[in-house]
Amino acid sequence: MSQFRVGVDIGGTFTDIVFLGADGKVVTKKVSSTVDDYARAIVDGLAEVYEEQQLAGADIAELLHGTTVGSNAILEAKGARTGLITTEGFRDILEIRTLRMPRLYDLQWEKPMPLIERYLRHTVKERVDSEGNVKDALDPAEAERVVQTLLDEKVEAIAVCLLNAYANPVHERVIAEIIRAKAPDLPFCISFDVLPEMKEYERTSTTVINTYIMPIVKGYLESLRRELDSSGTAAPLLLMQSNGGLMTSEAATRLPANIVESGPAGGVVGAQALSRKLDMPDLITFDMGGTTAKASLIEKTEVTRSLEYQVGGGIMIGSRLMTGGGYTLKVPAIDLAEVGAGGGSIITIDAGGSMQVGPQSAGAFPGPVCYDQGGTEPTVTDANVVLGYINPTHLVGGALTLNPEKSRQVLEEKVAKPVGLEVAHAAYGAHQIAASNMIRAIKAVSSERGRDPRRYAMLAFGGNGPLFAAGMAKALRMTRIVIPPSPGLFSSFGLLYADVEHHYSRTVRRVLRDSGPALLNAAWQELEDQAREQLAMDGFSDGQMRFRRAANMHYKGQIFELTVPAPDGVIDAAAVATLEEAFGQEHEVTYGHRAGPEEPVELVNAMVVGQGIPHRPRVPDRLINEAAVGDKLPPRQAYFGPEAGWIETPVIRRADLVSAQTGPCIVEEYDATCLVPPEATASLDSYGNIVIKLKD
Repeated sequence: MSQFRVGVDIGGTFTDIVFLGADGKVVTKKVSSTVDDYARAIVDGLAEVYEEQQLAGADIAELLHGTTVGSNAILEAKGARTGLITTEGFRDILEIRTLRMPRLYDLQWEKPMPLIERYLRHTVKERVDSEGNVKDALDPAEAERVVQTLLDEKVEAIAVCLLNAYANPVHERVIAEIIRAKAPDLPFCISFDVLPEMKEYERTSTTVINTYIMPIVKGYLESLRRELDSSGTAAPLLLMQSNGGLMTSEAATRLPANIVESGPAGGVVGAQALSRKLDMPDLITFDMGGTTAKASLIEKTEVTRSLEYQVGGGIMIGSRLMTGGGYTLKVPAIDLAEVGAGGGSIITIDAGGSMQVGPQSAGAFPGPVCYDQGGTEPTVTDANVVLGYINPTHLVGGALTLNPEKSRQVLEEKVAKPVGLEVAHAAYGAHQIAASNMIRAIKAVSSERGRDPRRYAMLAFGGNGPLFAAGMAKALRMTRIVIPPSPGLFSSFGLLYADVEHHYSRTVRRVLRDSGPALLNAAWQELEDQAREQLAMDGFSDGQMRFRRAANMHYKGQIFELTVPAPDGVIDAAAVATLEEAFGQEHEVTYGHRAGPEEPVELVNAMVVGQGIPHRPRVPDRLINEAAVGDKLPPRQAYFGPEAGWIETPVIRRADLVSAQTGPCIVEEYDATCLVPPEATASLDSYGNIVIKLKD
């Protein structure tokens, strides 16, 4: 029996499971998420596949998992009771934060409450300068008293973040030893182990978040491990990181801050793999589910990453200029823009009589009105049912029965009548508004970054992505759309493409041209040594290790940095010149200008990514998807706006696109529906992707 690798992604409504055999066989399964215990849905879903495919736990080689347990703990303020020890004078840094705010001129906006209440934040007298020199030594007795005070408050974890500890962690290490001695089993983190970089608020916030969710993530992973073992699935468990790499469950337990945004990362990693396979180096990914839509950029087959992001501040509205609403995490993450628009987004009429879509969502339960589970508010899914875009009777291969009449009734009562429109026209308007909301996410990763979306292809996935992709692409004047196989489970499938990765960084803060080769080479070599040690612990030999360098830089005097690849090998004068030129080019692309050659460029942080490369490719070249072909589907009436009106539209399956077809047509699949509008053409490529071409 062929061994399978399994990708599991948990969403608010469904848990998506993809089995991939060594021979390329693909088996997919969607099961309802079990919010009270996410692990149960995973085990139940695996059991269903085992029974259907006559498999057992021993047939699983490894299980790859994207989870939102960390982000949920932050969003719901259900992390561990955490204490903070910091340098005297910095007790309130979590409240002072930065000057960034998400909504300009909003006098009602309030900062989110710190994850640690003030009475659990304590200080010690000590001082290390930015060069790492000890100015005021730490009194161990004072540190011991502070630790004991927190223990007396029954804290469940302790975060330690001292001023300039990134340059010299000697005092943090003293406090760490005291905690170990007084409470050997208590989880704790020191900032030097989490983020050895400058910027006090960002470093403190990241360390606190890592500590805050550490017991929660540890408990979840241990529970999942027990349930998997009890079901006979003893395969290694790997977690998707926010940066798109995998890490062992043991590593995730130590650094859970790295998996906070692991859920959306899988789809982008899968898109990167397709970008390389299809010789499409430049892609905009579009992932639309039930609650949110996300966009990301792939350039020259490389994923774009952000070095910090915010979590817990609500939905990112799609502008890079307005941030600061949540808790800052300064860890590498796939650069995503997110908007509150999904199949469950609620359609409302505001006080001015205008139609609004989202960000409120009907969620998994009761869900859209057509689910017939008690929902009372019209949603985007209800609008799509009325428009004829999605199957009026069922979804997910018949597992979810729909009531289209209830969709029509609620749209007529709560949307169409208040705005004085016919029901179909009102539903079409809601569809268009949802699309325009999501276009903001695409612009946030493209035009706001100096990239023209017209030179990119769009890769659309998620349960609703293929339904909206063509209309959005047309509005952006994009001409090519790719819909991968099993698009509704593509985030799970993307997990299977990922490699084990570890990201390391260290603040250098030196003007490049004034720094000696010894200092620069030592900076990157130290990080590579750390990555090599961790990969060896993960079971990779020297021949299975690959290292990528990067440099985080700015013009001297700037406060924000840009990141560019750094050359391998010895850093000499030629390498310095290459770095400066790469930075100048990136600055010009991002901001529209660059400084003259005489302007000094400062290396702020040296960075290294260590990758573990398996003995054979993670995904075979050819995939065999066993989705049933089924009977021929009848056409149905679909509404394409006031000008085109209702059109009898063919309903087909993916396999029917072996021969190119001109729209309109609707491609129905187990996990998603793809809409091909009039005048567009759709066909299958050699890898089974639907390729939609729009008129230029």
